[in-house]
Amino acid sequence: MLTDTRIRKEKPRDKPFKIADGGGLFLYVSPSGGKLWRFRYTFGGKEKLLSIGPYPDISLLDARGERDGAKGMLRAGKDPSATKKLRKLAGVNAADTSFESLSREWFELSKSQWVTRHADDVINSLEKEIFPVLGKVQIKDITASDVIAVLRPIEGRGAKDTARRIRQRMSSVFVYAISTGRGEADPAATVQKAMAPLKKGRQPAITDLAKAREMMARVEAEVAHPVTKLAIRILALTAVRPGTLAGTPWFEWANIADEPLWQIPAERMKLRLHYKDDEARDHLAPLSRQAVEAIEALRQISGRGPLAFPNARHAHKPMSENAMGYLLNRAGYHGHHVPHGFRATFSSVMNERFPADAARIDLMLAHVPKDKVEGAYNRALHLDRRRQLAQEWADLISADLVPAADLLLGRRR
Repeated sequence: MLTDTRIRKEKPRDKPFKIADGGGLFLYVSPSGGKLWRFRYTFGGKEKLLSIGPYPDISLLDARGERDGAKGMLRAGKDPSATKKLRKLAGVNAADTSFESLSREWFELSKSQWVTRHADDVINSLEKEIFPVLGKVQIKDITASDVIAVLRPIEGRGAKDTARRIRQRMSSVFVYAISTGRGEADPAATVQKAMAPLKKGRQPAITDLAKAREMMARVEAEVAHPVTKLAIRILALTAVRPGTLAGTPWFEWANIADEPLWQIPAERMKLRLHYKDDEARDHLAPLSRQAVEAIEALRQISGRGPLAFPNARHAHKPMSENAMGYLLNRAGYHGHHVPHGFRATFSSVMNERFPADAARIDLMLAHVPKDKVEGAYNRALHLDRRRQLAQEWADLISADLVPAADLLLGRRR
C-alpha cells in the first residue's frame, strides 16, 4: 500500500517505472518526473488500462475512489475506459446546450464531407432563418410547434424547397444532440408531414422558341440592375446552371477574346465530392459571339473585382441566384419560368432542330452519360460541333435582343 510520504519521495529514473498500490491501481513515474495514476483491469478477456489523472492533482485517496468506481462498473458489465470517453463526449459544451451551440458543433463535425459552397449554404441558412428565433433556446425545450413556426414563414414566401432543406438540417442537429446525450427527441422529424406540399414535376420552363424570345425581351425591358440583366442573358446563351454562373470568378473569362471557350473547374460543377478535384471533369462551354459580347459588357461594371456577378451589398460574395428569379417574376413569369429553366429551353429547341446531335447537346449541358466509359472518353470530344451548336443557339434565342452594351443604360432597380 502506498502512502503520500512515499509518493513524494519517489524520484525519477532513467526509465519509467511503476509503484503498485493494490487492486490494480498503480502510479506511473516518467523520466521527466511526472506521476500519473493508472488502473489495470481485464474486460472481455483483454487487459486494459484506465488513466485516472496526475498526482498530486488527484490525491492517493481520490485515486483509490476512482479505482473502486471502475471496479463497480466492471461488476455491472461496463468498460470503465469506454464509459469515461462517453462521459467526456457528453460533457462537451454541456453548459451550453442551446440550439445554436449544438448546430455549430454539428456543422464543424460535418462540413468536411461537403463542398465549400454547400457548407456555406448550410450554415448561412441556419444563421439567417433559425438562430434569430430558436438559437438561444435549449435543445430539450424546443417542440414540434416551435419548429413548424419557424418554417412556415419560409414556406409563405414561396421557398418551399428551402424550408424542407432547413428542416432536414435541423433534424440532423437534433439527432446529433440525442447521440451525444444532450437531446431527447427530434421534433423536426415530427413536422415532416405537416409541411406545405411541393408541386411535383420539373421546374417550370418555357420551351417554345418564339415565347422564349418574347420572354427575354420582356425581362430586359424591366427596371433592374444591369448585372442581373446580363446574368439572365449569359445564362440563356450558355445554358449553364444558375448557381455555377452566379459564382463565376473573372479569371475563368480572362482569355475569351482569344479563345471563346469557358472552362469551368470541376469543383464548381454539380458533381459528387470525390470528383471535385478531378481536372478531367472540368466542363468546357463554347462561347458564342453574343455570349462574349455580353461578358465584355459586364466587364465594364464588375471587371475590377474578383467576381463577375458580385452581390449588390457584399462585393466579395457572389450574387444570389434569387436575383435572377425575382427579375423573371417581375417580368410576369412567376410559375412559368425559372432561371434553371433556360437549360430546358436550350435542350428542347436544339434537340428538336438537331436530333442527330443529342449526345453533343447533353455534353453542352454537362449531363453525365449513363455509359461511364463513354462519359470518360467523350468529355472533351466534339468541341468543334459544340461550338457550332452554341452559335446556332445564340442566333436563335437572341435574334430580337438589343446589343448587350445597351443593357448598361436605363433605370436601375
